[in-house]
Amino acid sequence: MQKVVGTGATEGAPVIAVIGGGQLARMMQEAAIALGIELRCLVEAPDGSAAQAIPASTVGQADDAEAVSRLSGGEVTTVEHEHVPAEILDSVGARPSAAALRFAQNKIVMRSELDAPMPSWRVARTRAEIDAAIDELGGVAVAKAATGGYDGKGVAVVHPGEDIPFWQPGQEILLEEKIDFDMELAALIARRPGGQIEAWPVVRTVQRDGICFEVTAPAPISEELDDRAREIARSIAEQTGVVGVLAVEMFLAGDRLLINELAMRPHNSGHWTIDGAATSQFEQHLRAVADYPLGPTDPIFPASVMVNLLGSSLADPREALGRVWEADPGVKVHMYGKEVRPGRKIGHVTVCGDDVEELRARAHRAIEILEGKK
Repeated sequence: MQKVVGTGATEGAPVIAVIGGGQLARMMQEAAIALGIELRCLVEAPDGSAAQAIPASTVGQADDAEAVSRLSGGEVTTVEHEHVPAEILDSVGARPSAAALRFAQNKIVMRSELDAPMPSWRVARTRAEIDAAIDELGGVAVAKAATGGYDGKGVAVVHPGEDIPFWQPGQEILLEEKIDFDMELAALIARRPGGQIEAWPVVRTVQRDGICFEVTAPAPISEELDDRAREIARSIAEQTGVVGVLAVEMFLAGDRLLINELAMRPHNSGHWTIDGAATSQFEQHLRAVADYPLGPTDPIFPASVMVNLLGSSLADPREALGRVWEADPGVKVHMYGKEVRPGRKIGHVTVCGDDVEELRARAHRAIEILEGKK
């Protein structure tokens, strides 16, 4: 990396440019400060989550080639979301690359080009093809927008003849078998340009309205399943050539592991690593894209539980911080500086220790206080 002096930076600090100004970039800044790295961030709004925490922020959109070029300035460039056009990623040599990121950007590409265990699936373009695919998949299917969907958006369980609100005739749409799963898992790993890979323990995730709500690390699965899930994630990292953090979301159905989604940047399922692992996903992502040796991924507690704060009845949930810590001084609270809206990710809490059920109870109690329910 070139050495520069930027706003708020120490002279000679290495620079990493980040496309996207949400909470993931904000949490990268915490790691960057400790590492002495200057982040330069392209934020969507001057008062956005990352802009509040990263002095060297520039307002601009991820599809604005000129804005991304100015931000990058020849420095290492990464992303905090997948919604960046391929030609822009290529123009700045982003990590992950456009060639890798397309597997996370397009679900049909992921399904058709990766060698990995997946649900049965079909691609359709017409109403007749959709209904035929649903019949072939057992009379009910999960419809997914090929691009643009996240946090439950662009996903619907459908039967023949039912309306799919995010689909227009002529558009490609993915239809998948509806999996009767035992639990949802996520395998999180990081990869350097030269191929070094480090993996955290596989975690269990629980969704609320399509949004990750609760994460338990490690997942309550056998060592054999944990090894298999990590190996699947490693294989995907090597097939795609991803650089940075990769999250592989999976279904566990009996003894089958089936790929659901991919993310090629820090991920909600890895927030527990900030407080519960030797190296957080945010530090590891910066190490990986900067091509530094990766850090250890060992848990520093027997178990960690992370729960998201999805909206609140309080105008500012920070008003409740004192009550959270009066009830439980050991809770770790992370707020994202976002305006409160129903169902919106505005923060998370993590509790680490020995007894998973006790940790869950403590984390949910803290969330209820921040929601204004207690």
